[in-house]
Amino acid sequence: MCTSSKKMHFIDMGSGFPLLLGHSYLFDSNMWQPQLSALSKYYRVIVPDLWGHGSSPELPGKYHDLKRIAKDHLKLMDSLGIKEFGIIGLSVGGMWGAELAASYPKRVKCIALLDTFIGDETEAAYQNYFNMLNAVDKAGAIQPPYLEYAARQFFSDNVSDELLIPVINRLRSIPAARLRKSVVPIGKLIFGRPDRLSLLKKIKMPSVVITGELDKPRPTWEGAYMASRLGCNHVIIPGAGHISNQENPSAVTDALMTFLGEVLPN
Repeated sequence: MCTSSKKMHFIDMGSGFPLLLGHSYLFDSNMWQPQLSALSKYYRVIVPDLWGHGSSPELPGKYHDLKRIAKDHLKLMDSLGIKEFGIIGLSVGGMWGAELAASYPKRVKCIALLDTFIGDETEAAYQNYFNMLNAVDKAGAIQPPYLEYAARQFFSDNVSDELLIPVINRLRSIPAARLRKSVVPIGKLIFGRPDRLSLLKKIKMPSVVITGELDKPRPTWEGAYMASRLGCNHVIIPGAGHISNQENPSAVTDALMTFLGEVLPN
């Protein structure tokens, strides 16, 4: 079932212990389609679209950090009457997911962090991302050479056209107003984030870190470092890039189902 809260659009399917799923920047809730069937057989799965992504409206006002986005997702769960839940977050979904888990440990009962890192960016990466975002803001479009470069950052060099071409076409078609009101501002929150690795000390609930073997923006050493700080398993997904759940969906589904089966009540 697809529905909306007062503002944020989301998928709500299945029954059982609730799971809140967070997608990557420049994707939407459909990113999780390869896992929804398996997850919803055992759990209630809530999958929102980030502001300005998918069917959600634009970013409501000026946001100064990802903690505000985390609170918006908590409000969604509140509106559904859900008190306790698990988080599965990929990329920015893991960033705001970690903020939420650290701030509300009595409500978040487990967390899976996929292809994400809550430390800050290097100076070189920061400059590269902000140059792209400023160019997109000025043009009102994601144009070459940034268009294909951005799309390819999500996958390994061996990605199939079946995955890559729809992403290129989707990025090309984002309206100027949506780019300027939501996509660019959220991008600046993500890539301009401060170092939040200290949050890991507050995440005491069961956790797992999952990283695509060939993830370009979030290499495996970052995942290994966070897993060591959390004292949890680090699962590497063979042959997959940043959107590991699409490039090797069966391996990611297996890793998630194994983790959830170990830490959540039947």
